[in-house]
Amino acid sequence: MPITTHINTKSVFVVSGGAKGITAKCTIKLAQKYPCKFILLGRSQLIENEPEFAKNCFDEATLKKRIMEYILATGEKPTPNSVQKMYNQITSNREIKQTLAAINQAGGNAEYLSVDVTNLETLKIQLAETTSKLGKITGIIHGAGNLADKLIEKKTEEDFEKVYTAKVQGLENLLNCIPLNQLKHLVLFSSVTGFYGNIGQSDYAIANEILNKSAHLIKQQHPECHVVAINWGGWDSGMVTPQLKQEFARRGIDIIPVDAGTQMLVNELNPAHQDTTQVVIGSPMIFPPAPLGTELRTHRVRRRLQAEANPFLIDHTIAGNLVLPATCAVSWIADTCEHLYPGYRFFCASNFRVFKGITFNENLASEHIIELQEISKIEGQEIELQAKIFSYNAAGKPVFHFSANPKLLREIPAAPIYENLNLEPDNIITLRGKEFYQQNPSSLFHGASFQEMKRIVNISPEKITAECFWKPITSKQQGQFPVDWMNPYATDLSTHPLWIWLYHFHKQICLPGQMERYEQFAITPVNQTYYVSCEIQQKTATGISANFIVHDSEGHIFSRLLGTKGIILPKLLE
Repeated sequence: MPITTHINTKSVFVVSGGAKGITAKCTIKLAQKYPCKFILLGRSQLIENEPEFAKNCFDEATLKKRIMEYILATGEKPTPNSVQKMYNQITSNREIKQTLAAINQAGGNAEYLSVDVTNLETLKIQLAETTSKLGKITGIIHGAGNLADKLIEKKTEEDFEKVYTAKVQGLENLLNCIPLNQLKHLVLFSSVTGFYGNIGQSDYAIANEILNKSAHLIKQQHPECHVVAINWGGWDSGMVTPQLKQEFARRGIDIIPVDAGTQMLVNELNPAHQDTTQVVIGSPMIFPPAPLGTELRTHRVRRRLQAEANPFLIDHTIAGNLVLPATCAVSWIADTCEHLYPGYRFFCASNFRVFKGITFNENLASEHIIELQEISKIEGQEIELQAKIFSYNAAGKPVFHFSANPKLLREIPAAPIYENLNLEPDNIITLRGKEFYQQNPSSLFHGASFQEMKRIVNISPEKITAECFWKPITSKQQGQFPVDWMNPYATDLSTHPLWIWLYHFHKQICLPGQMERYEQFAITPVNQTYYVSCEIQQKTATGISANFIVHDSEGHIFSRLLGTKGIILPKLLE
C-alpha cells in the first residue's frame, strides 16, 4: 500500500523566502487550506513600529517625498539610493506584517525569523528557539532565491555565489538543521529555467537543476516523505514588468496568474500526488534565435539505436523484422535540426529518400550518424540544410539509410486551405477502425502505435479520403523518437489510405521509397478526428506516386506529403 502524508493542524512548515513575494502568497493560500503553523524566514529586519512620517502613507511618490524631508531634517543630504533604500525597508516591513496577518487570519499560526538561510549557525539557533514554542518541524518549503541575470561572459564570481548559495547552500543548511527522517513534506521552488535553460541565467539554471535532482535523490532515500520540486514559470506579479510581459508574449511564453499558481501549490501537496517528485508549471522557454554566422557549417550527431529502447517498433514489424518507419527518420532529422538551431522551427523536408532502411536485427550498426550540412541561411529568417543518416558496416564503409533537405523557418506560414475538400461519404469500403489492420495478408501490418483509420469516407480511381484518429502512446513507448512538433506515428498513419486504395483497385500493396516534399503548418491532432485526402498522381507496374493532404473537417491543412512514391511489393506480406 502506498505511503501517504497529510497536513494537519499540528504540521509545522519552515518557509524560506516565505514572508514576501510569490512564496508568501503561496504560503497564505496553503494556510487557507491547511491552518497549521509556519516559520517564515527572510533576510529583512522586522520593525514593530514604522517611522511616524510613514504611517498611513501608501502612495509611492508621497512616501518618498516624506523620506527626503526626514533625511534633510537629520542634517543629511538625501540621494536617490538612500531614499530608495529607506523606501524599500518600509514597504518590505509592511509586506512581512501583511503576510503574517493573512496567515493568522486564515486560522494558521505564523512567526517570522530574520535570518539568512546561507548562515548555518544563526539559522540553527533561531530555528531551535522557535521550534521549542511551535513544535517539531514537519515540512520545508524552500522558496529563497536570488537573481543576477547577465550573459555568462559578463558574470562575476560574486554573481554566481549570490545566486547559487541561496538555492543550494540554503537547502543544505535547512537539511542540516532539520533531520530528513522527521520531515513529512519537502517542497523545493525550482524554475523552468532549470528545466529548459534561459539566456542570461546559467547560474540560476544550475542552482535550480540541482534542486530538481536533489528532490529525486531525497525521494529515493525517504519514500515516506512527500517530496516535490516545482519548476515554476514566470508569475504575473511585480517582478514581471509590463515590458517583460510584452517580451514574454512576443516569445509565446504564458505567465502564471497568482490565484491559479498558488492553488497549484496546494494541489501538489494533496496526498494523491505523493509520488510526483518533479513538476513543470508554466510554458516552455522559447528562445530568440542565436546568430547564424556567415560560414556554412556541418554538424554530425551520433546516436546508438536499440530495439529495447523503442517499444513502438513491435508495431512496425515487416516480414518478422523490426523496421524503423520512414516517418521516424524524417522526425529524427527535424528534431535534430531544431535542437541545433533554437528559435527556428522545422517547416519542410525536400527530396526525402530511403536507401537502405534501418532494421533492428543482428546486423544493426553500433551507432548511427546524422550529418547536417548547411546549404544556405538568412539571418533571422531561414536555414536550408542537407541531411544524411548513415552508419558504418563491419568493413568500415558507410551505409546510407536516409537523406533529405530540411528547411527551418523563424516563423511558419499560416496554414492554407485544402481546395479539393470532399467529405461526402460513398460507403464503398465498409471496414472500420481495427478492421483495417492485421486481419489478413492484404491488411495493413501496423500495430496499435500507428493506428487507426476510423473509416474510408470516399474512394475513386483518382483519390481516397480517410477519417483518422491517433491515440497517443506513452513516452516510454516512443523511446528515442518522441512526439514533438512532428509526430512520426500520426504521420505514418496518414499514409495508410494509399495501401487501401492500391489493394482496392489493383490487389497490390506497397512500401514508401521517397518523397519530394513534406511540409508542416501545425501539429497533427491527438485524441481528435482528422482527415487525410490522398490524391493519386501515377501508377506503374512497380511503383505508385501520390500526394497526401492532412487536414481538419473544414480543410485547414496540418501537413502535406507531396510526390510520395511507393514501391509495389511483388507479393503480399506473409
